[in-house]
Amino acid sequence: MEQTLTLATPSRPPLWSSRRLRLGLLTAMALVAALCFMTLGVEAEWDFVLRHRGTKLLAMLIVASALGMSTVVFQTVTHNTILTPAVMGLDSLYLFLQALMVLVLGSMGVVALGTAPKYLIEVMLMVVLSVLLMRWLFTGNASSLHLMLLVGMVMGILFRSMTSFAMRMIDPNEFATLQDRMFANFNSIHVELLVPSMVLLLLGAFYFWRQRHVLDVLALGRDVALNLGLAYQRQVLRLLIVVCAMVAISTALVGPVTFFGLLVANLAYHWMGTRRHGWVLPAAVLWGGLLLLGGQVILEQVLGFNSALSVIVEFVGGLVFIWLLMRKGRQ
Repeated sequence: MEQTLTLATPSRPPLWSSRRLRLGLLTAMALVAALCFMTLGVEAEWDFVLRHRGTKLLAMLIVASALGMSTVVFQTVTHNTILTPAVMGLDSLYLFLQALMVLVLGSMGVVALGTAPKYLIEVMLMVVLSVLLMRWLFTGNASSLHLMLLVGMVMGILFRSMTSFAMRMIDPNEFATLQDRMFANFNSIHVELLVPSMVLLLLGAFYFWRQRHVLDVLALGRDVALNLGLAYQRQVLRLLIVVCAMVAISTALVGPVTFFGLLVANLAYHWMGTRRHGWVLPAAVLWGGLLLLGGQVILEQVLGFNSALSVIVEFVGGLVFIWLLMRKGRQ
């Protein structure tokens, strides 16, 4: 009895399962949002519009890239998709630095310091203090999600309390100067800060991209990374320094945005359907740009609101944070 052998041809995966297609579609949506942001509702001269909106566009892209990539890397190192550098108290640290500078130097002293030197001082102080604050995460003693969240909230409360104490000692006439720095603002961007921010961002993005395969190994866990021969402590410390620098760049440029990175990172995970950093890092950048630019267009051109975009982003990101906590609790 003869038997006929047939070779099964592998079936092609569905078109939507292609990650290149997903990333390409996301890129197209981000480009459309940027085009709408630059062209809709133009009533003035194009030279002024392109210069004014171009500055805001570049600032939004810097913030989206810095917070998106830093949050993805931070979550990889901590092995949690809930934690963000902002949740660990970095935004409260920025507010405390602002209050401390006004208290020590006064509003006139802060203005006389200059925009660029003040920006560099803020970035350096936030990087140094942030590395010292979060170094304990990688000593092997803080493996509990609840412990890390608790310490992050305690540090945030500590810095907010110190900020409130400093604000009570500030002259009432100088309080208005400090109040403007308490919230993220994409409308008043200092043009001279864009070049150093872009340079630092490109350096950090280049380092993250070069380390994307190392990040894939770190995502497997500490023990697996050590068994594969990875210098765990040194790699984690270097990544931590760059993460703190990226958050400092964004915060010093526009102000604190607490939950934006959490929202962007989780959208990138779900959209790409993988945790490989070669796909997730560019997806996080594109989602960040799409949300900021698209949200600004909808807020100004469709709804006609003049409120700050950061307020809406913080509200939506806070809801996502609560939902992730509840889902983690059910699991």
